[in-house]
Amino acid sequence: MDTPDPSPDPDFASLHPLEGGWSGETFVAEAGGERTVVRIYAGRRGPEAPAIDAAVLAHAAGVVPGVPPVLEVRRADSSQGLPGLLVTGFLPGERGDLLLPRLDDDEAARAGQALGRVLVALAGAALPRGGAFVDAALTIGPHPAPYDVDGLVELVEVLVDVPGSRLPDLGRPALDTLAGLAREAQDLLDEVPQHCLVHSDLNPKNLLLRVSDEAGVEVGVEVTGVLDWEFAHAGHPFTDLGNLLRFERRAAFHDAVVSTYADLRGLDVRRALDLARAADLPALVELASRAGSNPVSDRAAARLRAIIATGDLHTSED
Repeated sequence: MDTPDPSPDPDFASLHPLEGGWSGETFVAEAGGERTVVRIYAGRRGPEAPAIDAAVLAHAAGVVPGVPPVLEVRRADSSQGLPGLLVTGFLPGERGDLLLPRLDDDEAARAGQALGRVLVALAGAALPRGGAFVDAALTIGPHPAPYDVDGLVELVEVLVDVPGSRLPDLGRPALDTLAGLAREAQDLLDEVPQHCLVHSDLNPKNLLLRVSDEAGVEVGVEVTGVLDWEFAHAGHPFTDLGNLLRFERRAAFHDAVVSTYADLRGLDVRRALDLARAADLPALVELASRAGSNPVSDRAAARLRAIIATGDLHTSED
């Protein structure tokens, strides 16, 4: 996939790591007084990754607000030693993980309502089946390992046996409890067999918000950016709700997200939240299996231990 009118080459001398990015592949570039975001692909996702990401962004732009426009996409050229490249527009706003803690409860509730509407839009972007996007046509193929399994119970079993997994550290009684929770979560998810566009990393770090425009005029709380679609796939419609609320438990924000989502989808709030926690369990377990590798995995491991101790997916104490 190549844009018909590519932007000028980014000035690589001006590249600076994007603040908050953890992949080490995303940079801000300055060219002609304009800022763009440049993702340089190291090849870990294969040569199709830039084109897939560009196609996901184009598709998502018709679903939710704040999707960065694609300016240029290039395949890797191994003969020249050039990596794949994706250039997108730079969007206004402040990262949600920085802004949300400064908002008062009323503003946090408005942010929750705005994000609840984003989640509903994603859940309504129906797809015929679940799986990974494998090409620029967004053909749906199998999920990548370890998610290429038949359900949550099998996923837990696979993740326990992955070399280097930290899940065996929990001990056999805890793993038996986790298997029971996985069965209950899977039964719940099976009651909603639909599939949709899933961002799959929809946490405040990947969201841009603002409370006033460039002129300083208050605009309430707007979602101006939904970033980093690297893990997007066709999946369960409650996955992103569970992802957003995994660690975000501040009542004003949390309750506004859930109530907005449930109201717009015609659901009971408790059922929506039950499904969200169930849909987030696969990611939580996978992150916990990598405890010690990064702060998010460590926090996921602490949350999973608390869930196992209480037998309750809604447990909020780490």
